[in-house]
Amino acid sequence: MLTQQDLQQLAQRGISEEQLLHQLQQIKEGFPYLRIEAAARVGRGIVSPTVAERQHYIEVWKKYLSEGHQIVKFVPASGAASRMFKDLFAFLSADYDQPTTAFEHEFFDNIKKFAFRKQLCKKCVENEGKHIHELLPAGEYKAIVRNLLNKEGLNYGQLPKGLLTFHEYADSVRTAMEEHLVEAAQYAASDGQANIHFTVSHEHLPLFRAKVEERVAAFAKEYGLKYNISFSEQKPATDTVAANPDGTPFRNDDGSILFRPGGHGALIENLGEIAADVVFIKNIDNVVPDHLKAPTTEYKQVIAGMLVELQAQTFAYLRLLQKRECTHAQLVEMLHFLESKLCCLNAEAENFDDEDLEAYLIQKLNRPMRVCGVVKNAGEPGGGPFLAYNADGTISLQILESSQIDKSNEEYMRMFREGTHFNPVDLVCATKDYEGHAFPLKDYVDPQTGFISQKSKNGRDLLALELPGLWNGAMSDWNTVFVEVPLETFNPVKTVNDLLRPQHQPE
Repeated sequence: MLTQQDLQQLAQRGISEEQLLHQLQQIKEGFPYLRIEAAARVGRGIVSPTVAERQHYIEVWKKYLSEGHQIVKFVPASGAASRMFKDLFAFLSADYDQPTTAFEHEFFDNIKKFAFRKQLCKKCVENEGKHIHELLPAGEYKAIVRNLLNKEGLNYGQLPKGLLTFHEYADSVRTAMEEHLVEAAQYAASDGQANIHFTVSHEHLPLFRAKVEERVAAFAKEYGLKYNISFSEQKPATDTVAANPDGTPFRNDDGSILFRPGGHGALIENLGEIAADVVFIKNIDNVVPDHLKAPTTEYKQVIAGMLVELQAQTFAYLRLLQKRECTHAQLVEMLHFLESKLCCLNAEAENFDDEDLEAYLIQKLNRPMRVCGVVKNAGEPGGGPFLAYNADGTISLQILESSQIDKSNEEYMRMFREGTHFNPVDLVCATKDYEGHAFPLKDYVDPQTGFISQKSKNGRDLLALELPGLWNGAMSDWNTVFVEVPLETFNPVKTVNDLLRPQHQPE
């Protein structure tokens, strides 16, 4: 089935023939649905800290920062912004020239409220000889959109979200990436330094570097910090094969096999290369202007304080277990901690003898750990927090997407519909063991939690394989804690008109 050209292509990407055949088999067979115990809720899998508890965790975090630990803010930023402008691309290709849809009316009626309006107006003058306020009454709406989206204009249709102008201030504007630099100064700086890592696509790396070079000195001066900003790209070896509907490899016009990015789950390798004691993970588009950052800063400190406190207790237990001298009472105490604080459940554990219980505790405690903020369900798309069964029969906390749930199972669908919270991608992670060694993160991925989606290329249907999602299956075997955080900490920008929401407007 594979030609010599195919084998050369695989070698160039760092993908083995066995990997390719395994991926084709996965596409053919699909992935099993997860077995669910219940949707997590406050009191069962989700912690809702009191005011006093929040203050306690903030103090724990501040103390941890004062001890000089290595903290990194990890921001997946490789996605292009093209989906943000889907409706405007549709307007450009429409057979009408005036705003017609509700989306189009909202965009043009409020165009003065976008932080990028001055940049856009400048491009309109360069290319059309007119300002925006002259193009609008002349009915030249499509000229405005062309100057926003196309290469001769701002090129927003092809740029990554991180480099789009999101917010306006009295004397400046900021991109989404710049807002993350400010956030890092507010809750993730240690020993006078803020470390931020962006995962970017290869073609956008020079643009990110140029924006950092342009702006970082001003932020460093404003916050009295040294910024250490690094970048990585999704590795070609994590791309996955595309298949025809019959399961054979999808081939490009030149006969080569089509490979596609394996989804954000591929970033587990990038995350595994981050040398840090604590890593914050947050999506590039979930940022707000400075006057609305206080809740985000507070709750980032809360979940980080909870993480390091749970980690400290876990490490203390593991050091005791290492000595192999634990009393039965100590083992029972550790089991209670595992079940009540980390929500890792095993109906058989209470029947274990001390030797088996000791081995079980070592296995379950000595893993990467994450604390995830979850927000009350307000109808936004996204996965949710669940208690799900693992391959070994234990139950643990997982973030599940709807595609992982058997839609023919009425009970499971009821759980999904009635879930009280969803995942805003608000994680803080500990990726080192109690001896200070980095966990091999790929060993904690559940390979049975990938996704198969239907796509097309050049009018031909194809099946695409996505790796287990970064905060789904890629972290399946981590110890997980869910914390309720306020909805105002979640302000994603999925369409350009989301920038018109009050959460993205000046004070």
